[in-house]
Amino acid sequence: MAAPGRPRDDIPVNPPRLQDVAARAGVSTATVSRALSGNGQVSPRARARVQQAAQELGFVVSYHASSLASGRSRNIGVALPYVDRWYFSTVLEGVAGALMEAGYDLSLYNFEGDRYRETVLTDFLLRKRLDAAVAVSLQLDPAETEQLFSAGIPLVGVGGPLVGASTISIDDLDVGRRATEHLIGLGHRRIAHLGGAEEGRRYFPMSNDRRTGYEQAMTKAGLPIEPTWSLIADYTFTDAYQRAKNLLADPTDRPTAIFAASDEMAAGAILAARDLELTVPGDLSVIGIDAHPIGEAFGLTTIDQHARQQGVHAIRRLLQHLTGQNTEPTNEIVPANFVVRSSTGTPANPTAI
Repeated sequence: MAAPGRPRDDIPVNPPRLQDVAARAGVSTATVSRALSGNGQVSPRARARVQQAAQELGFVVSYHASSLASGRSRNIGVALPYVDRWYFSTVLEGVAGALMEAGYDLSLYNFEGDRYRETVLTDFLLRKRLDAAVAVSLQLDPAETEQLFSAGIPLVGVGGPLVGASTISIDDLDVGRRATEHLIGLGHRRIAHLGGAEEGRRYFPMSNDRRTGYEQAMTKAGLPIEPTWSLIADYTFTDAYQRAKNLLADPTDRPTAIFAASDEMAAGAILAARDLELTVPGDLSVIGIDAHPIGEAFGLTTIDQHARQQGVHAIRRLLQHLTGQNTEPTNEIVPANFVVRSSTGTPANPTAI
């Protein structure tokens, strides 16, 4: 125990200052400020020297003081429909990691479907405690985006285009078409689609676009689209399992392949086939979209939409805007890549229709 009146050894008498970090790193105080705040351009080498010097000195940035000086809260709001579904949670993981690296806090707004949508857009996001916002899968109308811009809140969208805002997304129409063409290229003619309900005006039409891509590929190949083979599920494993099982139970009217709009639904379809003693891909080929970790366990052929990277790209774009770089809105299409595994193959009777 330290003697009365004597400072403890673990509490520095004179805490390190910005100037001390600059001196140790051999750079200017302005470079230290940019490197530790994430605001402005700093070379990777200089940033590493600054971070090492700050760590050695035990220097901690006072974000409260810097917020008062800059007028910024260093807080980014993220609004999304659900947090308990893989795509949204994975995008959020990318967003959170990128913000952590840049030294920003995150405020999460979960709409719970539609329950809190209007409250978040007309109240929480406009309380002037955010530097910017990320909207995931939310199809905002021009009046809603303008309301945010008027409140001084820059916006980046994930999932589709927004008027006046930069966005990050994949081409869902193209993805749906490519997934179906993969099955057609293997020789399948009896192809079912397992997708979600139409989103309406509040969310980007992911389900509708993927279904339209399926229909376009089938029509281009001259193949029939059976209404009873276009199934709608809620993107969960259990709902997709039951709907696929009902479809596959009739041996006289059974498809040889299923294109599912998500990997979780595709996994549900594979389990349904196995419970009916059908082999995959011998009796049924299945392809999904996502690159969900569950896909590896099922040997699932999928299209990787790089969900985490979508979140990372959104934050990088937003930080560029906050530092005055690339302020013009852009719509970035993230490439989606095939991951071919064992769940797709040639049909037993490729001429059957």
